[in-house]
Amino acid sequence: MPLPSRMSGIIMTGHGGPEMLKWRDDLPVPEPGKRDVLVRVSAAGVNNTDINTRIGWYSKNDANAQDTGWLGEPMSLPRIQGADVCGHIVAVGDQIDPARIGERVLIEPCLREVDGTTLETPWYFGSECDGGFAEFVRVAARHAYKIKSDLSDIELASFPCSYSTAENMLTRAAVAAGETVLVTGASGGVGSAAVQLASARGARVIGVTSASKADKIKALGAESTLLRDDDYLSALGERQVDVVVDLVAGPKWPSLLDVLRPGGRYAVSGAIAGPIVSLDVRTLYLKDLSFFGCTVLEPEVFGVLVRRIERGDIKPLVAEAYPLREIGAAQRAFGEKSYIGKIVLTVN
Repeated sequence: MPLPSRMSGIIMTGHGGPEMLKWRDDLPVPEPGKRDVLVRVSAAGVNNTDINTRIGWYSKNDANAQDTGWLGEPMSLPRIQGADVCGHIVAVGDQIDPARIGERVLIEPCLREVDGTTLETPWYFGSECDGGFAEFVRVAARHAYKIKSDLSDIELASFPCSYSTAENMLTRAAVAAGETVLVTGASGGVGSAAVQLASARGARVIGVTSASKADKIKALGAESTLLRDDDYLSALGERQVDVVVDLVAGPKWPSLLDVLRPGGRYAVSGAIAGPIVSLDVRTLYLKDLSFFGCTVLEPEVFGVLVRRIERGDIKPLVAEAYPLREIGAAQRAFGEKSYIGKIVLTVN
């Protein structure tokens, strides 16, 4: 059956509120380049990056907040967002084996190749190029990972961005069996993924969450939990943690370094409580701490994640699913943070 020339989807027309997201029925279906595949999108997850990009959060200069993406550079608009994608390959470029047509795939959100060119600085799917909030999306074949799983497309779409971010943080910080890992924001998409993935590595996990979610975080693999308002130092004591996986930052940030052991590692990939923190440099160098800012995925991370999904080492956490056209309601629910895991949009 021939592919259509037009498709439906959501475009971001500028930086601001949900009114910047527009439903369109006349978007052109992208054509795969010679090293690309075309994916019919089944489901796409909602994540912080979508909203942060829309509101201009990544800009460090308020005057430029209307024209910067996650790399701190001007974005090309309109843009189809959506970094979390599960779908099926329906067409391939001239240099790609046609046998790949029909494969069920997850798309790696950190792109090292676009339009046949290897990028010096990786792009983020749905930010520097169009993503999965539409019926079809084009991506370099190397970033479309075949997956064999009994999970639904909606469940699989909950994995790519949050779980690869969490796995990347654990990889960069070299988390090993027997170590103690403190995860802030443990009930969010990345945080709940980090709890599962660190536990799968044999680490002892402490999750920071709310009282109403503590039992669910323990069920994911956390040995114990702290409340967000707890004094981490009083609750844990000094030098009791090997690795901090931080998604929160904010005013309590200095205590995260106090609970680290000498030689401890701090990995960060979020700042939902505030990006500006106070650092006593003496803590950093006298304790021989290592800091890891984590955005670009290590090359092996996504393949490792796909294998973990196929083996059943980790499970999907889908809080709610919405039709793509209801993206505004989905993002409002996302912002309320009354759930554990991911919110997913159904597309086809």
